[in-house]
Amino acid sequence: MQNCMMMEWSDLKVFLAVARAGTLGGAARLTGQTQPTMGRRLRALEAALGQRLFQRGSAGFVLTEEGLAMRAHAERIEEETLAIERRMAGAQAGLGGLLRLSSSDWFGLHVLAPICAAFMKQHPDVTIELLTDARLLSAARREADLLFRITPFREPEVVQRRFMALDYGLYVSNRQRAALPRRGRGLRLLTMDSAFEELPDVAWLKNSFPEGRVVFGSNSREAQARLCAAGAGVAVLPDALARALPGLRRVERPQDPPGREVWVGYHEDLRYSARLRAFLEFALARVGEDG
Repeated sequence: MQNCMMMEWSDLKVFLAVARAGTLGGAARLTGQTQPTMGRRLRALEAALGQRLFQRGSAGFVLTEEGLAMRAHAERIEEETLAIERRMAGAQAGLGGLLRLSSSDWFGLHVLAPICAAFMKQHPDVTIELLTDARLLSAARREADLLFRITPFREPEVVQRRFMALDYGLYVSNRQRAALPRRGRGLRLLTMDSAFEELPDVAWLKNSFPEGRVVFGSNSREAQARLCAAGAGVAVLPDALARALPGLRRVERPQDPPGREVWVGYHEDLRYSARLRAFLEFALARVGEDG
């Protein structure tokens, strides 16, 4: 029992990361630690508790009955700890400290990075972390402070607003001069991978060129754009991305591909964070000027 009383929040973070990821490697990526460190700390935690928290097997790390009971308690502790962190971060009045942003890869590189550079010139005491991840990071867990998505947030504790509109266009390599076949016979299509085939622009591309053939799919818009610029095929791309890369030419169509909206959100506990509010106002002004 004495060992249990000495348990630290960092031990519980390790436990929860392994429980959520199911592997030491996945847990290491969640926490930013190395896999051997995660394994060593988990073994030390189990030894301190005198309980096996996971079954190890080919399926990965599966919670034991004792581990399931501990997870419920650990998640309640996590919720309260993170609430304290959010409240303290939201109460900070100065324009210093860390601000974490989360977005897709191309949006972070071509839209947010220039805004970050300009903002940090004005506010040198603010440190920014820009996380470009296909995963939808959590505002409640403080995985990010400001999150940018192309769909509205569903979490009730997230304060959100429309950030900007994204116009899309049909693009080819600027070396390609021949007219596109009307129904796309022989046309090579570059688009999203199968996990995103329901997106409006994917359907638009396939409907516009029903005789074309999908030759490349990726969840990275940047990868699609670079292949398109290299002459590998045609792609529907956000105009903001295409303008930032050389070698692309927009093909005018009777009807443009459907656009999207970008939403920005943050946890309600951060509504009074001076650095968050200053960055958001600055970013909104910048995209308004560019639009």
